[in-house]
Amino acid sequence: MNQLLKDKMVVKAEISKEDVKIGKFLGGGGQGEVYEGTHKGEKIAVKWYFESSATSFQKDILNNLILKGAPNNNFLWPTDLVFSDGVKGFGYLMPLRPAQFKSIIDLVKRKAEPNFKELIKACYYLADSFKELHANGFAYRDISFGNLFFDPNTGDILICDNDNVNYDGTKTSGVLGTPSFMAPEIVRGEAKPSTNTDLYSLSVLLYYMLYISHPLDGEREANIKCKDMPALNDLYGYNPIYIFDPVNKSNRPVKGIHDNARVYHEIFPNKLKDLFEKAFTKGLKDPDCRVRESEWKECFKVLKDLIIKCTCSAENFFDETKPVNDHICWNCKKKLIIPAKITINNKIIILNKDTKIRTSHLNKTDTDTVVAVLNQHPQNPNIWGLKNESQAAWKITSPDGKESFVEPGRSCSINVGLIIDFGHTTGKIS
Repeated sequence: MNQLLKDKMVVKAEISKEDVKIGKFLGGGGQGEVYEGTHKGEKIAVKWYFESSATSFQKDILNNLILKGAPNNNFLWPTDLVFSDGVKGFGYLMPLRPAQFKSIIDLVKRKAEPNFKELIKACYYLADSFKELHANGFAYRDISFGNLFFDPNTGDILICDNDNVNYDGTKTSGVLGTPSFMAPEIVRGEAKPSTNTDLYSLSVLLYYMLYISHPLDGEREANIKCKDMPALNDLYGYNPIYIFDPVNKSNRPVKGIHDNARVYHEIFPNKLKDLFEKAFTKGLKDPDCRVRESEWKECFKVLKDLIIKCTCSAENFFDETKPVNDHICWNCKKKLIIPAKITINNKIIILNKDTKIRTSHLNKTDTDTVVAVLNQHPQNPNIWGLKNESQAAWKITSPDGKESFVEPGRSCSINVGLIIDFGHTTGKIS
């Protein structure tokens, strides 16, 4: 690829009026090229458009995005336009992606192997970020695994390629999306990208992240001899069928081809599977029936508290819709030992060794202040308790009805039937 900008050349930022020194070439795509740069002493990323993409329409989009600002810190959002007297067109500045962030493509190719806890966190942050984007009136228009990065060790995410984001319902610049992520009505030519089509693409992306598979790639996909445009349009647009559709079973995953989908479908609890079923049955046919970002957030908020680690070290999920004896480890095939659990606001939290109860468990909030942690008895490591990390005493009621208080910094033993009054809500151990 011929580089539009050269190492150590200088371009000018429009808003800051500062010089931007160009560094190494990072990569290119259909619209332009991305470079590392230095702006006001800090490393940033610079995207420079090919002449064909450096349109007044694109410039207007960028000016609007810069003026509005990022929905939250998870977006590598445009911050300033840049120009050069010696190079045609223009570009823009955005934050530089830290090295620890990996592409979802790395996840699909098994180059990144997060545990379930961090993966569920990434899904939660993703749903939350697009909820914020849509709440600001924007549509992303091209959600796919090529424009999302995540930290496998923390679950933190970064959303890139935001320069095609525009207000919902406004004219597009020809960007319809990535074929296998596009909503069926776009594939059929019946609609343009919108927040509603974003919801479909988001569901496909979440499915890829969790199942390492596409929700419509089953027997019908395996039987395609030539994956030309008519065949793909039929698969994803005209006759899409969810691989786990409860009624139409003609597109089930094929053993030896779609094993990821088959295996993960057995691992995840029904709470998640029900949402995917809604997304790819009702949501395929009726855009108004698609899963909302708030529904995904609530599901992932619950899911991260249902992880159980088997004695073989494999992570599994507790499913309240299944009998306890039906919880079998997907890895070693042995019956899972279900730890003690606490139910707060009708939601179950598995009490693993590293469990922390936060304000988000007690109230309808996203704050993560820790109010309780698990700890071991100093003399008997087989006895576990909940330590009060809050600023107020808890009132506890034992199974026989006796009441007492647990002051901040103190612990209560984990006993089945114990009720803890955290102040605004209660939890019961089972």
